[in-house]
Amino acid sequence: MQVLVIGYVWPEPNSSAAGSRMMQLLQSFYNQAWHITFASPAQLSDHMADLSQLNIQQDQIELNSDTFDHYIADKKPDIVIFDRFMMEEQFGWRVEKFSPDSLRVLNTEDLHSLRQARHNALKAQREFQLTDLYSEQGIREIAAIHRCDLTLMISEFETQLLKDKFHVPETHLMHLPFMLDTPTEVEELVAFDQRQHFISIGNFRHAPNWDAVLQLKTQIWPKIRQRLPQAELHIYGAYPPPKATQLHNPKQGFHIKGWAEDAKKVMASARICLAPLRFGAGIKGKLVEAMEVGTPSITTHVGAESMHGEWPWNGIITDDMDEFIHAAVSLYEDQQSWQLLQKNGLQILQARYQASEWEGKLINRLTRQIQLKTPLRQQHFLGLMLRHHSLKSTQYMSQWIELKNKQDSSPRTSD
Repeated sequence: MQVLVIGYVWPEPNSSAAGSRMMQLLQSFYNQAWHITFASPAQLSDHMADLSQLNIQQDQIELNSDTFDHYIADKKPDIVIFDRFMMEEQFGWRVEKFSPDSLRVLNTEDLHSLRQARHNALKAQREFQLTDLYSEQGIREIAAIHRCDLTLMISEFETQLLKDKFHVPETHLMHLPFMLDTPTEVEELVAFDQRQHFISIGNFRHAPNWDAVLQLKTQIWPKIRQRLPQAELHIYGAYPPPKATQLHNPKQGFHIKGWAEDAKKVMASARICLAPLRFGAGIKGKLVEAMEVGTPSITTHVGAESMHGEWPWNGIITDDMDEFIHAAVSLYEDQQSWQLLQKNGLQILQARYQASEWEGKLINRLTRQIQLKTPLRQQHFLGLMLRHHSLKSTQYMSQWIELKNKQDSSPRTSD
């Protein structure tokens, strides 16, 4: 099987949950001995994964360039995976035109338009409404989902939202959470009395994470520190901007640590993970990592959304900041409750995130989707219609940009 992944960025598993998710997908394909190519128009980064370890071919591709037409026509992969809807917009019509038999799969990471809509509602100081999704970004993203043969959704809530409110057929959706190794036994985890301090972690370029840092700095940590004067809060995350590093204040126990080379190691040394996320989408890699290393977490309903099903959370879920602060202080000093919540996290991992279960489901679904590709495309009239109209407009826009770029780069002769 030939698989081409078109990445919005090169995967950085130590920088973001999206990077970890991508590496899980690539590992699944590698385990099948499939031939994998990862292509991206993005610049290479210092923190990107070494894909050669999985025998993955790495190709640089160009935006708005007919060089991709020849590239995809030569490859003719069995499966093309667009990483985020922007890549489907940019390259989807070219794949359809020059490699029409390729199965077109969208990996959303999270529903970007939902995250943005919740952010807009928060800024307007009101509750999120479904109509907030009727934005330009929402229309673009959901149109891309309809155009693809299959969309991988990491969140159950978002999967159901697409089915119920946006009429995406079940045949074109797959709920696929993080795919993780069997969790560590509780006896092998770092013990309560060997840990200290609080931790918060997340890529600073991700708006929900930056908002959470500001909430911690201004609303939450001063009150926790007042009651636990010896405790510290260590904040990790890739790409901290100057406005973040300026918040560093050891006298207040507020430490901006920046990028963590080993996120699980620093998470395992902390007693509690704090994630006061006021908006967002998908499921949260930081909270999964907290479960993996046995660190109870305190978060919001958005933070825990679609993560634990019917299983009890490995900490406290609350949107009330006073309750959040009280829970942090109480749990920090309560070893018995802490150990119980630690076990809850391991149960969630065992029940919901086993790679041994989900990897087989993913491979079977992709194989079946290839076999039924033609009839499923014909049955999804809305998808056919959107591909006909939307891809034409995207094609013409891309070709116009391409022509303009050629004209701008051509030498001019003087009169």
